[in-house]
Amino acid sequence: MLTRLDLRQFKCFDLLRLPLAPLTLLSGANASGKSSVLQALVLLHQTMREHEWSRRLMLNGETIRLGTVVDLVDKVHGRRTFEIGLIDGELSYRWTFTGERSELSMAVDSILVDGATIEDPERLRYLLPPEADGETLSLAKRLRGATYITAERMGPREVYPLRDRQNATVIGPRGEHAVSLLHWGRDEHVLNNLVLPEVAPTRLRQVEARMDKFFPGCVLAVQQVPQANAVTLGLRTSDDTDFHRPIHVGFGITQVFPIVVAALSAARGDILLIENPEVHLHPAGQALMGQFLADVAKTGVQVILETHSDHVLNGIRWSVKAGRLAAEQVAIHFFRPRSAAEETQVFSPVLDDSGNVDTWPEGFFDQFDKDMSYFAGWGE
Repeated sequence: MLTRLDLRQFKCFDLLRLPLAPLTLLSGANASGKSSVLQALVLLHQTMREHEWSRRLMLNGETIRLGTVVDLVDKVHGRRTFEIGLIDGELSYRWTFTGERSELSMAVDSILVDGATIEDPERLRYLLPPEADGETLSLAKRLRGATYITAERMGPREVYPLRDRQNATVIGPRGEHAVSLLHWGRDEHVLNNLVLPEVAPTRLRQVEARMDKFFPGCVLAVQQVPQANAVTLGLRTSDDTDFHRPIHVGFGITQVFPIVVAALSAARGDILLIENPEVHLHPAGQALMGQFLADVAKTGVQVILETHSDHVLNGIRWSVKAGRLAAEQVAIHFFRPRSAAEETQVFSPVLDDSGNVDTWPEGFFDQFDKDMSYFAGWGE
């Protein structure tokens, strides 16, 4: 499991050392660096997945497009270099990337693996020495197979693209391959600890059952379009109706669907990176999403999520209090815009076994209290 991410001169960070847990929640103001944390991991994932033998970090690809070197190097302290470091179990890794300001990729200037540094490496596989041992190859496998789901997810469609089953292994950043992945893997079994006992343990039935928790009455029908590389998704929200096209059952269903499919398609050790899982969900659904992702993390799937929802946070707190996830399995980080007046850009509140947060810094999910205090003062 990844236990720490280090960034140096990357975007808005001069230096960041961020502890990671089975479930890591990133919160804070807009443009404070939350997405940058996910993007650093996605850059490693994208290069490993799309360019197995590359000696350069690819800034633009099928998963993410971040522009040129100048867009990524810290504009206050950086020049044309940044570093990404990871601690994975007992091993540490650090990549130093260098490029000219207008370039669309960056050379691996050096790589550190467990204390041994390789300068200007002549040959890399998955951005790592090709003779790497089993533990290092495990890291490469998990990063390469990571799932990244953005906040801008695909909405309702008449049909969805159908990929070859050999390539249908990831959801896609917009959830565009979720239906395809569910179609090919409908009979695969999900992780035992995520199985809802009232239905068969297969992926299709378990996804359907989980969607029913978010949207009571939800039933799925996934069908391949004859003589076309496409698949349809039929949805029913009541036993009294026929199946509908996604456009007729509300936007929220199609926003939750790829998250549920990704989670129930994951294996132990896999990594899920999710932006704003609360999009288009009502408050009760947002809290349920927090509980669901806590259950996913407990199975050994590492979840790193960015959220603006106090309901998602409270769903996680509820899971800790209920004993479904241990407090030490959760890391919470509150990001603040970089300012000379602040001692640190990231504040990390801690949960206890009852789900209580030890301290609430200014701006950390406190808007409800501020609003209520304002209304309480009316008429005085």
